[in-house]
Amino acid sequence: METVEATKLTIYVGDMTRHGRRSSYRQVVRLLLNQGIAGATVLRGIEGFGSGGRIHTGFIEALSTNLPVAVVAVDSKEKVETVLPKVLEILEGKGLVTLEKVEVVSSAPAVAGVL
Repeated sequence: METVEATKLTIYVGDMTRHGRRSSYRQVVRLLLNQGIAGATVLRGIEGFGSGGRIHTGFIEALSTNLPVAVVAVDSKEKVETVLPKVLEILEGKGLVTLEKVEVVSSAPAVAGVL
């Protein structure tokens, strides 16, 4: 089995977090697409909390604002490092950003040529 080394970029932010008039996570996804990142996925959480220590949950209607969202993207280390400053600019110090070294075991043929 052949694997390819890559970097996973994960951005954790609230779904109500804004950059200007648009959702930060949506702007990040469009940036990743425009910068040629191999792919990105947005995952919406049903409950979570951040540095403010306040639980956000979809189970209690009054607290169902600003639910957690994770944007996950995988590409070469060089491409992720190139786009990272622009991602941080969109986030304006909000949320949490992590980078992880990963081994890609399987990918679509079009993506395999990118990594």
